[in-house]
Amino acid sequence: MRTSLFDLFKIGIGPSSSHTMGPMRAARAFVQRLESAGQLEETAEVAAELYGSLALTGIGHGTDRAVLLGLAGERPEETDPETAAARIAAVRHSGRLPLLGRREIPFDEARHLCFHKDLVLPGHPNGMRFSARRADGSLVAREVYYSVGGGFIQREGEKPADQAARPAVPYPFASAAELLETGERASLSVWQLMLENESALNGREAVLEYIRKIWAAMEAAIDRGLSTHGILPGGLNVQRRAPRLMARVRDGNRNDLFRGMDSVNAFAMAVNEENAAGGRVVTAPTNGAAGVIPAVMRYYRENFSGPSETHPERAIERFFLTAAAVGVLFKENASISGAEVGCQGEVGVAASMAAAGLVAAFEGSNAEIENAAEIAMEHHLGMTCDPIAGLVQIPCIERNALGAVKAINACRLAMQGEGAHKVSLDQVIKTMYETGLDMQARYKETSLAGLAVNAVEC
Repeated sequence: MRTSLFDLFKIGIGPSSSHTMGPMRAARAFVQRLESAGQLEETAEVAAELYGSLALTGIGHGTDRAVLLGLAGERPEETDPETAAARIAAVRHSGRLPLLGRREIPFDEARHLCFHKDLVLPGHPNGMRFSARRADGSLVAREVYYSVGGGFIQREGEKPADQAARPAVPYPFASAAELLETGERASLSVWQLMLENESALNGREAVLEYIRKIWAAMEAAIDRGLSTHGILPGGLNVQRRAPRLMARVRDGNRNDLFRGMDSVNAFAMAVNEENAAGGRVVTAPTNGAAGVIPAVMRYYRENFSGPSETHPERAIERFFLTAAAVGVLFKENASISGAEVGCQGEVGVAASMAAAGLVAAFEGSNAEIENAAEIAMEHHLGMTCDPIAGLVQIPCIERNALGAVKAINACRLAMQGEGAHKVSLDQVIKTMYETGLDMQARYKETSLAGLAVNAVEC
């Protein structure tokens, strides 16, 4: 186990973890390295080159804006969505960019931010190259970074962050089979096992506080999305639908059998409409899939967590710790990058995590948790990533609603079957990864195929 709950759930801004948060972090890391090497003051020019999926869908995903903010020293978790647009506009108007917020240099976006739509760097479809030069044009530094999904970045020549040395955990696991075996041997539920591991890495109270923090951020995103009307940015003229959906739920017949599903749809779409507008969301495990887990947890809280519950926070802890354990398996054995494996690695993984977490909230068995995660992913296999106009709107917003509903149904099926099943989670993870590698590149977050070319009039 190399990946932590803290890695999988990160507070940031939309519209994309791999195309917004990752490039922002990479750009900031580059100028930080200049500063650490004592090279910031001699830097008179910085250029950023984007390759592959970042180049093809970067404008729609806000990659250009993210790079500017990152070079200026912004962190995704601290960026204020309300002021970010004004800061970017100031750079574009003045032609001046403050590196790390203080070393001001000329910046001509047409010359210093290049999109190489016909080139892919060898390490990953989401590649970036940053260069720094002195006033005489001589090179100060040049580095390549990859945004590998979920806001994770990797500098060329270095080990991925999730492979860095970390303290030993008491219950390591590298597969779902090992997770189940370890839980049985130690007589621990998945969430208890994960809590012990996370506590060894970060301290028990810090873990529980972080869970409270990310859930509060998720709830805030739902509430903002349910109360914000208007048209989403980007030019597709997509109308926000979540407030209208929720109004119908609240004003409708309380005996309506579809009421619960309508609520789930509204919760998921509320988060992803916020994400599409560049608002604050939590990667879960990506921004493109940020609505699935909050919608399922909110559904549980509103329908199954009654006032008689002595410790309602326990269900939230069980949910997120279990979801994180499943996310670790996908991150370390496959991919959570839409540009690498398609949307099965984003909404599919989120649904798998949410299904497992929901079983844990209901205090289901480890076998039921593993089965729910497997069912949810099995029925997302082969899902492409084909956003229209490179925007995280169509089909992404509705896709989160469908992923949340599938997660709930996967939980139900698993608990009714008491965990008995033929296909294992490990087998479906392996299948997902192989399917993603076999998928033609144009179906993986490039807007060169699928709905992106057959529904361009939307």
